[in-house]
Amino acid sequence: MAETVDELTVTYEDGGIETVKELDKKVLTKGAWATIMYRYQDWNRAKEEYGPDKYTIRRYQKLNGEYKQKSKFNISSKDQAKAIIDALEDWIKLD
Repeated sequence: MAETVDELTVTYEDGGIETVKELDKKVLTKGAWATIMYRYQDWNRAKEEYGPDKYTIRRYQKLNGEYKQKSKFNISSKDQAKAIIDALEDWIKLD
């Protein structure tokens, strides 16, 4: 596991194939608890190509010098991502 936030990733390799390709990440919080949002793509074995962009928010806790994933929320589509953005923008306007 990772010792620093910079080392955390959703990239995953299986049988020499990068089955989860991280495209970008945004660190939302650092410290004993870290929150990171990732943009990534899954490898489609049948089509032999990467699928559409996906998004996930992961929470990690640092224990004994290593970050361990504690929770995640997967954003299932661009439409859902836009709905989340719209809701947050509405709430932030209220402040």
